[in-house]
Amino acid sequence: MNKKIGVILALVLVAFLVMGTASAGWFDFLGGDSSDAVTNDNDTFIVGFDAEFPPYGFSENGEYVGFDLDLAQEVCDRNNWTLVKQPIDWDAKDSELNSGTIDCIWNGFTINGREDDYTWSEPYIDNKQVIIVKTDSGIDSIEDLAGKTVETQKDSSALAALEGDNKTIADTFADLVQVADYNTAFMDLQSGACDAVAMDIGVAQYQISSSNSSDSYKILDTPISSEQYGVGFKLGNTALKDQVQATLDEMYADGTISAIAENYTEYGVPGSLIQK
Repeated sequence: MNKKIGVILALVLVAFLVMGTASAGWFDFLGGDSSDAVTNDNDTFIVGFDAEFPPYGFSENGEYVGFDLDLAQEVCDRNNWTLVKQPIDWDAKDSELNSGTIDCIWNGFTINGREDDYTWSEPYIDNKQVIIVKTDSGIDSIEDLAGKTVETQKDSSALAALEGDNKTIADTFADLVQVADYNTAFMDLQSGACDAVAMDIGVAQYQISSSNSSDSYKILDTPISSEQYGVGFKLGNTALKDQVQATLDEMYADGTISAIAENYTEYGVPGSLIQK
């Protein structure tokens, strides 16, 4: 009898070991390796951003860079925090913020129309929404977009403008198409799949300057709207917002923000910077 019990216990132990190993492997397979997980504590500042939104946050040479990420790094350096740059699906930004996966959304994030949805820093960028077209398209004004196919990013400020205060402009289009990101929209413009793209002026300038033929594209003179960017925190998280804002105020006062903006002159960031 004792032998039988011993065999049964041994089998149970083996089963648990196998299950534990399998579970660990399955967890790793799902990307849940705890050794790679970031602990969101008081010494870590996790910034959520769209990795395809230059010049504020984007990927270059395998690294995440951008004006907003540079500002965030300086804020972290002054507070002895570790910065974690966390690219997010823009459609999932609210769930990421509310779950505590990220501490803030800092990536050309528009305040206008979202005033009551987040706890905001003070605005630091006055940004314009513009239309980019091919130079030889024959489109020289907003009025020339009548009957044309225009693309923009989902849940973007350009989309909000064309569905809101400037809906009368969008009503003249043959179609207003929503795509996942501006890289896709610009490739569609290149291929002729659309006639124009509505986007932030900084992104438009970046797309043109980084194309193989910058002379092939132009930005229409008349913007479709203007907006202000801020850092968005979870609603009610005033303590963290106040600490970040105080650091930003220091950076304004000593000229650091203006100096960082100068690194993005080709994207028009210095001209869009709200001065204090």
